[in-house]
Amino acid sequence: MEHTTSAYGLWGLVIINSLVFIIFAFSFFKPNSPRDWRTFGTFAAFIVALFVEMYGIPLTLYLLAGWLQSSYPQLDPLSHNAGHLWNSLLGIEGDPHFGALHILSNLLIFAGFWLLATAWRVLYHAQQTGELAESGPYARIRHPQYVAFVLIMLGFLLQWPTLLTLLMFPVLLLMYAHLARQEERWAEATFGARWHAYRARVPAFIPHLSNSTASKEQQP
Repeated sequence: MEHTTSAYGLWGLVIINSLVFIIFAFSFFKPNSPRDWRTFGTFAAFIVALFVEMYGIPLTLYLLAGWLQSSYPQLDPLSHNAGHLWNSLLGIEGDPHFGALHILSNLLIFAGFWLLATAWRVLYHAQQTGELAESGPYARIRHPQYVAFVLIMLGFLLQWPTLLTLLMFPVLLLMYAHLARQEERWAEATFGARWHAYRARVPAFIPHLSNSTASKEQQP
């Protein structure tokens, strides 16, 4: 298919979209330690890499253009819709912006920001009072803020996968797991037995299906 109008090189949209999501996440996360800044910085890098390919330079589409044109001759490899690669790979027809994957993507992104905001309020109160954060999302998982960032990134990967962000994603998972272990060592040294009881009761990243399930697992 002959391409007529480029959907890329829109650097204003790259900057605006990157700033909107980064500032939005910053307003909820509010990093105040070197560990927090590393967490937030890697997330910001993921967002910038995503929008550079979404509106600036579609590196992934350039690299896959030959294969896309031979496998999907009806697809314009430099159109905006071509960037929704999952739709092409899975044979999903229609406007990708109204498809099930895009809806699921938006739900994951919304859920991630909601979890980030909710967790921050609990964590901020705990930091101000010198207590262990155990309420709200922290009553279900020990690291809701890392889970929130993962949900947001998963949402964007469903919506617009790129080679760079797909490579970054597992690296960020390992980094967040490492930072979580560092936080847990600090919490153990600070809160002692109370931390051990909390850790035995609450899973790290994936919540129990129900409170009753959690109670059964704690029974000898």
